[in-house]
Amino acid sequence: MVEEFLLAGLGLVILLLAGDILVRGAVNLSLRLGIPALIVSLTVVAFGTSAPELLISVQAILEDVPGLALGNVVGSNTANILLVLGVPALIAGLDTGKCDTKRTYLIMIGATFLFIGLAYFGPITWWHGLILLAVLSAILWDAFRAARSHRAERNGAEEADALEEADPSLPWWKIGLYILLGLIGLPLGADLLVDSSTEIARAFGISETVIGLTLVAIGTSLPELATTVMAALRKHAEVAIGNVIGSNMFNLLAIIGVASLVGPIPVDQGFFAFDFWVMLAASLALAPFVFMRWQMGRAIGLVFVALYAIYIGMLLS
Repeated sequence: MVEEFLLAGLGLVILLLAGDILVRGAVNLSLRLGIPALIVSLTVVAFGTSAPELLISVQAILEDVPGLALGNVVGSNTANILLVLGVPALIAGLDTGKCDTKRTYLIMIGATFLFIGLAYFGPITWWHGLILLAVLSAILWDAFRAARSHRAERNGAEEADALEEADPSLPWWKIGLYILLGLIGLPLGADLLVDSSTEIARAFGISETVIGLTLVAIGTSLPELATTVMAALRKHAEVAIGNVIGSNMFNLLAIIGVASLVGPIPVDQGFFAFDFWVMLAASLALAPFVFMRWQMGRAIGLVFVALYAIYIGMLLS
């Protein structure tokens, strides 16, 4: 069993590293080919940072453990709010007074209701997926038009500077190597993590769904956690909250949308009894900080982290 935990950890590390280098390679390739940085940030970066969750979900369906796929997405969305925002708030506090995320927050809430509504007509199949992907396409097109209008005066160099992954001096061979290693590492890491997590679940008599809601969900939320902690330390609350809102929206629309095209995703009744509503409640808990500009201080961070610990404890019990 120790070996399975080590393999799960190795798979997670490979996933995180492969996702990061794939994004770096794809961003720099796109910019070298003349694709505007704005489009890159809306597509390549957004999908690239969700690549670990996507690969895990697809791999889980291919290996006939779809509960792991759905649990991963639902668990990640809950972890993103209670843990990924709670920890940086606990460490340094988040000054949300100047954050203007009302529009994207409402879109995330709408995506959450749409996802839960479609799940009632489960199992989630290809036609559910096409609806989710169509909504995502409309959201991306609207965001692209709004951002293009807002940044009309900015030149390409300034846009490239805004992308952390952009490196004008990166040689072509290294761009190709990054993309190749990312494309190899993602499926390898996903395969290791799904296989070992499934074995751990079976050994302890825990369902694959619960493993997806806990171990896998926390693991795939680590990139968002690292980003929000750094944003909190640098006093960029808008980056932290925007990162979480965007990640949750992509999890529901893109990952489930793509995964359902690979195979049907059964929806266990446990999701309707508990997990969907925890995810929705956590999402709605952000409303005061978005609309009334409440400060997310250390006390709020402690409450969020404590609530997440209680949720995990209830799942494992």
